[in-house]
Amino acid sequence: MKPEYLSLLEQVNKQPKAIKKTIEALKKMRKGNVDSLIHTLHDEAFESINCLECANCCTTTGPLLTHKDIDRIAGHLKLKPTQFINKYLRVDEDNDYVFKTMPCTFLGANNYCSIYEIRPKACREYPHTNRVNQQGILSITKKNVTLCPAVAQIFIKIESRMKS
Repeated sequence: MKPEYLSLLEQVNKQPKAIKKTIEALKKMRKGNVDSLIHTLHDEAFESINCLECANCCTTTGPLLTHKDIDRIAGHLKLKPTQFINKYLRVDEDNDYVFKTMPCTFLGANNYCSIYEIRPKACREYPHTNRVNQQGILSITKKNVTLCPAVAQIFIKIESRMKS
């Protein structure tokens, strides 16, 4: 991971109270304003952050896989869904299918995903900061701020705006 990405993550990980305060402030804002703010900052973050230079999500956080994901990926790999499940997945504490091991089996040494075109929905949507109804997923965003440099950058900018 690039040093500047590590620096962003270190900055937010040192300030859990600031993150909590920012989350609470976002909860109190008008729904549309939160989406507008986070979506704008999402676009800015991904102008300077390249996921292929990071891949922290793929090395640390397994996505949950839907039945559609399982069917699609199994078909691509020429496996039956049950074969795919037995080979690659486990059921987690929330009764969801997740990968057995991390880093992700499909992550290459160059940080490219070998199933990128058919990757799980959770991977396609990560880090979820461009989704509608950001207030509804603040608990997810709170977790991602410590894992994803783009989300860390978004929160640093929100915090800075709140101070001024």
